[in-house]
Amino acid sequence: VQLQAFGGGLVQPRGSLRLSCAGSERTLTMAWFRQAPGKDREFVAAIRGSEGSTHYTDSVKGRFTISRDNAKNTVYLQMNSLKPEDTAVYYCAAGRPILSALTMPGIYYYWGQGTQVTVSS
Repeated sequence: VQLQAFGGGLVQPRGSLRLSCAGSERTLTMAWFRQAPGKDREFVAAIRGSEGSTHYTDSVKGRFTISRDNAKNTVYLQMNSLKPEDTAVYYCAAGRPILSALTMPGIYYYWGQGTQVTVSS
């Protein structure tokens, strides 16, 4: 599995961006993490391969939506109402974590390169 993330950029506060991660595999759980300068890598969202349930960190609930198109082997992260604190490098990841380990980056087998998201006026 080779993942490639793209779609980042510079956006003003309250704006939107859609990130894409090509190379997903339908049986794997796909996730997005982010890492701001000087901070640990943080779980953002995941969509499970087994039954398609979605999971989000509290700070993005209601603003971000993760989805997948299995025909295109692509996972998306639609980000709305962006805030400056969303600024980070965003990474997509794939693996088979159990539900209780969904937010743990060390559990994921495969990683894409990061894509920078900057929210600034």
